[in-house]
Amino acid sequence: MICSVPHIIELGFLLPTSAFETARNHCNMNRITTFTILLVGYILRHDVLAAPTGDPLLGYNPSNVVIHQNTDNINYDLAPGQTDGANVGPYLDFDNVENPQPMRGTKGGTDPGSRTEAIDRLNPDKLAPPGTDHGNVNNAQWPMGMSHAKLGLGGAGWSRQQNVDNIPAATEMAGVNMRLEPGAYRELHWHKAAEWAYVLNGSVRVEAVNEDSQTFVDDVSAGDVWYFPPGIPHSLQGLEGGAEFLLVFNDGSFSEDNTFLASEIFAHNPLEVLSKNFQLPQSAWKNIPTGELFIFPGTPAPEDIAEQNIVGSAGIAPIEKSFTYHLSKAKNTHETPGGSVKIIDPTTFPLAEFFSAAIVTVKPGALREIHWHTSSDEWAFFIAGSARISIYAAQGLARTFDYHAGDCGYIPKAMTHYVENVGKDDLIFIEVLQADHFSDISVGQWLALTPPQIVADTLNLTNQTVSSFKKDKQFIVKGDVVQ
Repeated sequence: MICSVPHIIELGFLLPTSAFETARNHCNMNRITTFTILLVGYILRHDVLAAPTGDPLLGYNPSNVVIHQNTDNINYDLAPGQTDGANVGPYLDFDNVENPQPMRGTKGGTDPGSRTEAIDRLNPDKLAPPGTDHGNVNNAQWPMGMSHAKLGLGGAGWSRQQNVDNIPAATEMAGVNMRLEPGAYRELHWHKAAEWAYVLNGSVRVEAVNEDSQTFVDDVSAGDVWYFPPGIPHSLQGLEGGAEFLLVFNDGSFSEDNTFLASEIFAHNPLEVLSKNFQLPQSAWKNIPTGELFIFPGTPAPEDIAEQNIVGSAGIAPIEKSFTYHLSKAKNTHETPGGSVKIIDPTTFPLAEFFSAAIVTVKPGALREIHWHTSSDEWAFFIAGSARISIYAAQGLARTFDYHAGDCGYIPKAMTHYVENVGKDDLIFIEVLQADHFSDISVGQWLALTPPQIVADTLNLTNQTVSSFKKDKQFIVKGDVVQ
């Protein structure tokens, strides 16, 4: 009897228990212990170390014949400009193109797989990015229509929001899109963050009380703005016809669910405390709401605003502390052949000390010139039309995003970007900064104001090209493409 370990293992694997025991008893116990033999036998007999199953479907087997398919046999059309060199990068309009494909010039290939063409048509620069895109740039686009809507009571309205949950890079600002039906309230409330608002359509009555106990009430219409510093209590009510507006907060993690509400103050304080505080019997609180109202139907506001202008001993807030600005009645700051820019910042609306904004209109084919902001990120909302933006983020990183009405955009400070109108109608968007005045640096103006030889040597340009750069900001460049 051979008593080496391999042979004992072989016996433990092949022999029944009785034969294995016999073999073990004949072995030299000084060389191989009883424990070792029993352990190895147990492992092998109980499939702890399982041998291959022999399943012909596992891994290579000559019986598995490969089935070839012609995956290029699909019908598709190319958009105008899609065969141009990838670095030329014209906008690709896939609206009337059958089965859009991820191809530009000689780059890319066909996509025969599962996809949603509607998404590809809305985002052509994601499906077939220009060749100038490179590396990774944080997401800079979010459709408000993809945000979860919070519905008000009794058909009174709704809200939806964008924050760092859907644009992680948007750390400095967040946005809320809100609708109030006629007579509906956004209930009495306040926030930890500052609130800057732009009325998209309709009209709203705005009411507030400041820290000096001064009161304020005003009606605003489409194109007007309001601002509430952190902690200032206020309410909003939709007037005849209702309203929709945009709220921008100076905190990227802001959420409407974190708002301080009048209803919850009363719901979450003991009735005894309420009675003592207001010097009223507990019966006065028998019908108070049990929780938040948020957006709810109310008594229509009186036409005469004076009826709601409640005044205490401190009086009305002075004009310089007004919470509203009637921007709709202001003239455009800049008019160009390609569109217009209307700027509002603390130089005209002092209370909103760190909110600066531009309402920009870009004609079809025109371009908000390549620029960057030195001291603030940019939060943008697209009111009408379609656009694309290429963001250069240093270190050779660049990416192009597509935008449509209802989308939010976010560009961190110092990153260059343009906004191109790629649609057939006017593009209207709002860009918001956290700054004490609205400013930017134009790439074109910067180069024009730099000694020409430096520019020519750096970019390998001719003197004729450099001399054509304009020494004044263009803001919006008309849509002609020079051949």
